[in-house]
Amino acid sequence: MSDVVRAALVQATWTGDTESMIAKHEEHAREAARRGARVIGFQEVFNAPYFCQVQEPEHYRWAEPVPDGPTVRRMRELARETGMVIVVPVFEVESEGFHYNTAAVIDADGTYLGKYRKHHIPQVKGFWEKYYFRPGNAGWPVFDTAVGKVGVYICYDRHFPEGWRQLGLNGAQLVYNPSATHRGLSAHLWQLEQPAAAVANEYFVAAINRVGVEEYGDNDFYGTSYFVDPRGRFVGDVASDKEEELVVRDLDFGLIGEVRRQWAFYRDRRPDAYDGLVRP
Repeated sequence: MSDVVRAALVQATWTGDTESMIAKHEEHAREAARRGARVIGFQEVFNAPYFCQVQEPEHYRWAEPVPDGPTVRRMRELARETGMVIVVPVFEVESEGFHYNTAAVIDADGTYLGKYRKHHIPQVKGFWEKYYFRPGNAGWPVFDTAVGKVGVYICYDRHFPEGWRQLGLNGAQLVYNPSATHRGLSAHLWQLEQPAAAVANEYFVAAINRVGVEEYGDNDFYGTSYFVDPRGRFVGDVASDKEEELVVRDLDFGLIGEVRRQWAFYRDRRPDAYDGLVRP
């Protein structure tokens, strides 16, 4: 079996309503499948605006159960139709007062494999996420999919190296990092942190950002989504900083073993010396 996996991601502009936003992503997924993609991931809370630019109770209306809510059910049908693995970031309600920033992972036959809940929740101007989301409590799952072992790390999580490492220790070959980040805050880190994480943990990363200005604030989401390999090299071009784009790239998973044998970072770890990292 070939080690090359054709993978896709979508950076999208907000359409103004959930139905048209989901429909647009369905069409991107169908186009990715026509181009031979076997896995695709969407941006953070893909079926809604980035409402965390404000703190208003009306925005709890975007939340739905996972996996039994309408969006994940619809994405399971899409996975069956296209034969692709799909990473689906949504606003999850578990029960009254228990809300999470979540990504469901669906296998190529439509099977719901599980969810990742964002661990690190920001609370700064334009990113008032603690108003809406509890910290993730579902660990660092890596999902055994039709294309290999896929993990998820969401937006602000990317600033914390511990989760990247845990996903690697759990066997990840490809980690999707759905995000919503704007030009004025940490744009200079966007093409630094994820490549560094790919190198340190020796796997592929799919970095996805929104694009454009939305109705609930003045954050200018700058796109520039990309895939990066375990040597820290971009796989093909980085996406536009202004336009919506479907990105499809071939990822050679054989490179993971090659890099791990050559650089041997996992061999040379010293977990016996790291106790201080987890002390309060």
